[in-house]
Amino acid sequence: MCGIAGFVGTGTIADLQHMTQQLIHRGPDAQGLWHDAKQGVYLGHRRLSIIDLVGGKQPMWTPDEQLGIIFNGEIYNHLELRQQLEKAGYHFSTHHSDTEVLLHGYRAWGKELPNKLNGMWAFVLYDRQQGILFGSRDRFGKKPFFYTHQLGNFIFASELKAVTVHTSLRPQLSKLALKKYFAYGYIPAPHSLYENIYKLPAGHSLWYRINTKTLTVQKYWDFELEPFDYLPKNPEAEWGEQLRELLDQAVQRRLMSDVPLGVFLSGGIDSSAIAALASKHIPATDLNTFSIGFTEPDFDEAVYAKQVAQLIGSQHHSAILSLETSKELLPEIMSKLDEPLGDSSLLPTYLLCHHARQKVTVALGGDGGDELFAGYDPFQALRYAQFYHRFIPKPIHRAIEMLFARLPVSYRNMSLDFRIKRTLRGLSYPPRLWCPTWMASLAADELADLFQEKINLEEIYSEAIEQWEACHQTNLIDKILQFFTKLYLQDDILVKIDRASMLVSLEARSPFLDIELVNFVRQLPSDYKFRHGQTKYILKKALEPLLPKEIIYRRKKGFGVPIGKWFHQQQLAFTNGHFSPLNPEFINRKLAEHTQQRVDQRAFLWNLWVYQAMS
Repeated sequence: MCGIAGFVGTGTIADLQHMTQQLIHRGPDAQGLWHDAKQGVYLGHRRLSIIDLVGGKQPMWTPDEQLGIIFNGEIYNHLELRQQLEKAGYHFSTHHSDTEVLLHGYRAWGKELPNKLNGMWAFVLYDRQQGILFGSRDRFGKKPFFYTHQLGNFIFASELKAVTVHTSLRPQLSKLALKKYFAYGYIPAPHSLYENIYKLPAGHSLWYRINTKTLTVQKYWDFELEPFDYLPKNPEAEWGEQLRELLDQAVQRRLMSDVPLGVFLSGGIDSSAIAALASKHIPATDLNTFSIGFTEPDFDEAVYAKQVAQLIGSQHHSAILSLETSKELLPEIMSKLDEPLGDSSLLPTYLLCHHARQKVTVALGGDGGDELFAGYDPFQALRYAQFYHRFIPKPIHRAIEMLFARLPVSYRNMSLDFRIKRTLRGLSYPPRLWCPTWMASLAADELADLFQEKINLEEIYSEAIEQWEACHQTNLIDKILQFFTKLYLQDDILVKIDRASMLVSLEARSPFLDIELVNFVRQLPSDYKFRHGQTKYILKKALEPLLPKEIIYRRKKGFGVPIGKWFHQQQLAFTNGHFSPLNPEFINRKLAEHTQQRVDQRAFLWNLWVYQAMS
């Protein structure tokens, strides 16, 4: 795992050094710099050595020096691709570097290369003969890729701050991106916090032609739900077995490493499945598992993680996240976060990664399971949404909202009042806006008050609407799956695990996002993912031979943090600095509502706290 940076156009080697300096945490083991001042091409790399420790240095070049590459990620099928390329006559210099596979793969397959890959990646390849930079980001956006094309320059990097330090840029805050941040809790691709600086969306490639200074961005893959048109005699048994085998293969692929490796273990179904399958391929004495506990019992799952660890016989390591620990960690996290992210589980995720990094350099986790198999609360909350939306008149809906607004506020993890109020708020809008507004920290009128201007919800939630309309299936569950898999997974969950892990130079791998597994899961009918009120139905059935039922069927807690309580007790405070361009009166009102326990404003206050801490 690494960090990449570079540019074409004006600038010097000092710019490149400054850019790569921002990425040391992503690659503490080595630095590689290359430039061609005549062509104005500069390529930089920071390396975290995982595969082929000796032969994987970058930038890496073909023997004729016509193709060079800087690469961040892991290609799990690189050995199979190497064999194909060797049979086709390509000669390799390294012993088992996946980076060299990309070089020869590009020469063999050109822009079709990303479709051959099973892994996670963000890379830029320089074709000197054609005068082209070819860049690509993996199918789900596990590895970040920021870029800008302005003032005659093309500049790119793994992190936003590595782009903005280039001397030609004077970054300006994007007010639209900031609105989207307070609407979603994250900034969706292709937007970034700054005007004219973008994220390359997941499943996209780009070409920059040096002579004409033209940039082309193109989608090479998309997540599409295409349910099987047949039903096996026993779907639970047949599909369950296929699912279990594909997940086992995905885990086995991700155990490839030349450095120590472990597994994140929360005690939930996804991470428990990964740990149990890993234990089939690694001796118990060599398998390290890691979990985080909380001082607040309502948020704590450590006992379940310990139970699974004892079951598989792993070497288990646990740490506790307290308010005192959080206060110590937050300044370090915020100083390196790069772009605001309103997911408070970033905090325990960072501690988990920091804890794991003491023992290992690579860790497998359960990310992607909730999105692929309908594991989130909205699938429960919106079960009857169509009926409600169709038959409950708006005046009655508003009366119901007012009635439930009187429920006492609780700062417990996913409390009943929190879920009911969020669901009712979401149902105030058209169906295409149900998901984003249910998860939003503020309602539309509150967003308008925060920014002191009229809000266009079609513009603010354009990405969510696009995914709703892009889903060719007509049932509600598939449309919600599309939102979570294409938007929330890319721009929240995977950003969180990438930033938390790379801040401590740890590589995180996600077996659930293996392309062979994904291609099977996206063909499973939605009523086998969410069935009779049961989330992750087919996954749970598939895992029954592997895990105890009390682990599989216990209630989901999630990786929550007691920020509601912390803000209520004023343990987390705001500085006296400005909130520009936000309305300070609105902010003070929301803070008072929360501290007086009149309205639960934990999500908004956390989004605001993160934004201020990074400003």
